[in-house]
Amino acid sequence: MMKLMIAVAATLTLAATPALAQTKPVLGPNGFGGLKLGMSLKQARATGTITKKIDGGADGCSGWDLKKYPTGKDAVGLYISPKLGVAAFFAPKSAKTSEGVAIGTSTSQLKKVYPRLKQDTHGFWVTAVPGNKKAYYSFTVQHGKVKEYGMALKKQDCFN
Repeated sequence: MMKLMIAVAATLTLAATPALAQTKPVLGPNGFGGLKLGMSLKQARATGTITKKIDGGADGCSGWDLKKYPTGKDAVGLYISPKLGVAAFFAPKSAKTSEGVAIGTSTSQLKKVYPRLKQDTHGFWVTAVPGNKKAYYSFTVQHGKVKEYGMALKKQDCFN
């Protein structure tokens, strides 16, 4: 009986492993991993999950990367405002929103998931983040699919 229980436990563990490996990290509704929108620079650094890329000077926003998800030369993973704390995240390629939208999602599916989605003056598709009235998602759509996206505080002061 004991051998049977061990065999069943081992089988269940092995069967569950691929599902865990396929789980995408989630951006939203309040942050990404241990980082949260509005978290101070000191709190964000204390997580040990970020590395500085761009110095914002005394009054500007600084650009950071998530250590597990480094970005390219001219990109950052998040901005931290001296006034507001963590102000914006840019989704890693492997991430999804809390509602399941990811890079590669079709525009039609994006509109179904976010029925209040609107195109702004810069051409980005934006919507309020469900479950966080202080934040919005912004999606870049190219050739009918989400190319990149992010989440930011509605009152962020790091970019237009």
